[in-house]
Amino acid sequence: MKKELIVTGDGSTSLRIPEWDEQYHSKHGAIREAEYVFILQGLEYYISTFGNKEPLNILEIGFGTGLNALLTIKYAIDNNLSIDYKGLEAYPVSPDFISKLNYPEKISGQEMEAVFEEIHEIPWKEKNRINPNFSLTKEEKFFQDFSEENSFDIVYFDAFGARVQPELWEPPILEKMHAALRPNGVFVTYSAKGSVRRALKALGFDVDKIPGPPGKREMLRAVKS
Repeated sequence: MKKELIVTGDGSTSLRIPEWDEQYHSKHGAIREAEYVFILQGLEYYISTFGNKEPLNILEIGFGTGLNALLTIKYAIDNNLSIDYKGLEAYPVSPDFISKLNYPEKISGQEMEAVFEEIHEIPWKEKNRINPNFSLTKEEKFFQDFSEENSFDIVYFDAFGARVQPELWEPPILEKMHAALRPNGVFVTYSAKGSVRRALKALGFDVDKIPGPPGKREMLRAVKS
């Protein structure tokens, strides 16, 4: 599917799929959105609410450009955390597009450039230690084929929106997320769709609709009881 490079509201780049009129990140700011939704409302919320554990296990649904992984690595280094991270992606982004993304320079300069390159160059299906704080496993698979239980503390749910891929936001996929999380596990997503909130509640999550990132009024965070 054809992709094009775009510049978002905070100056960071992203990718857009013209056929779907959909982009990988918020047009109001790719880095700004990812930091707010997944780092602040996901990772920081978990630690402040339930405490740190070694290691924290994070599952990302929609590895995409690797932005969420890069921000998580930086957070792990800055806060001396140990994190095991698994990212699922059905359609990996080509190296040509990855090379055009400006996340390292926007996040913290040249020191992150080698890290960003490494997370895209490491082999798939293997656990790779990026640095002493962070291990990464990338799996190229459809989300429907994922099946793990009681394995993760946090889920970053960053699939394409329900307008273009509604099946990813329906109970069968969300049930997999519930099963994958440990008790007190946190599910966080940029979406605030009512049907998603109701489905999460039906699965037994405690669901909060909280203020969203720039350009979005609300988002969802859910905790597994």
